[in-house]
Amino acid sequence: MKKIIKTENAPKPIGPYNQAVIAGNYMFISGQIALNPKNGELITSEIKKETTQVMENLKAILNEASLAFENVVKTTIFLSDMNDFSSVNEIYGSYLNNSTAPARETVQVSKLPVGVNVEISMIAML
Repeated sequence: MKKIIKTENAPKPIGPYNQAVIAGNYMFISGQIALNPKNGELITSEIKKETTQVMENLKAILNEASLAFENVVKTTIFLSDMNDFSSVNEIYGSYLNNSTAPARETVQVSKLPVGVNVEISMIAML
């Protein structure tokens, strides 16, 4: 059985998917972009601000399920330009405790939805 997680504190899906799904002992969080759920503003002008909004969206979804970044076991980061890696890594790392940081891969892709520069998905353990 699966449980759908929805919160007004993260962007509504822009397609046929949910913000997150709990299945068994895991929560699978859909890729988040830098869309501000409060005003609908899409942040793409500066990679650190963009990454901060992405992480805040992920945090809101985790919080909705009474979880935190310490529960995250796997992360995937998609970048439109690998030259942004160090800036994204700096912001991403500021949300995590190094001793409990999840497994992760970061990949460059040719294009991301609605022209964003970074998208991050996560898997968390309940």
